[in-house]
Amino acid sequence: MRLTLKIWRQQTRSASGKFVTYSVDNVNSDMSMLECLDVLNEQLIENGDDPVAFEHDCREGICGSCGFMINGIAHGPLPATTVCQLTMRHFRDGQELVLEPWRAKAFPLIKDLVVDRRSFDRIIAAGGYISVSTGSAPDGNAILVPKESADRAMDAAACIGCGACVAACPNASAALFTGAKIAHLGILPQGKPERDIRAIRMVTQMNAEGFGGCTNIGECIGVCPKEIPLEVIAAMNRDYFRGSWRERDNVVTTLRPFTEWSTGSKLKVDPHSGN
Repeated sequence: MRLTLKIWRQQTRSASGKFVTYSVDNVNSDMSMLECLDVLNEQLIENGDDPVAFEHDCREGICGSCGFMINGIAHGPLPATTVCQLTMRHFRDGQELVLEPWRAKAFPLIKDLVVDRRSFDRIIAAGGYISVSTGSAPDGNAILVPKESADRAMDAAACIGCGACVAACPNASAALFTGAKIAHLGILPQGKPERDIRAIRMVTQMNAEGFGGCTNIGECIGVCPKEIPLEVIAAMNRDYFRGSWRERDNVVTTLRPFTEWSTGSKLKVDPHSGN
């Protein structure tokens, strides 16, 4: 199997980028998209060229690290599938594939197909947790949770934070991601005490990061590899509006976005700084 890959190449955030076309021969139909890029990179390294930079980790569709546009579709043409799970049998012999990174102001490009998604980390750090100290892990049946609530919470918690929803949205909105992270905690009894302030903090941080507003177009759910339902956005809006009234006297600060990428560094946030 032979494929032509038209890939966006850009050395640094400030450098100008362009599409470069590569021919990849002897592609096995059982390869994943990332394995196909591995083959291409081996060829480039052997020729003394710079390999294509792309992000990956588990390669099992659960870490959310991988992700880029394939022929204009986030994660490619197969529904509910991440790039690392997308096998080459879904493409035709001789087909041309256009690969480019997520395009969003809040996802600054690092190199080639890699973007900086730490804005998602800052949204989580703003309130995507339960702050009450509970000591050791409680017995599994100590807090009774109705099955319907547990199922809905698990559906929202399936979000892997890949960023496909942002890339597909015409507004570059992070509402589906933020809504999922708010909903999966707010549905459960453990998360209800901080439900209002959590929504305010996370939505405020989302807005501070420069994501666009949600206009319910629905492109996000069309490309979400975990099929997060659109209803999490409605749940986020409900919690935010209710919290805006109940918590109106609380001052909410945001975490300062870091614009410079430091290779190998961990998440850097300053909880005491406001925008």
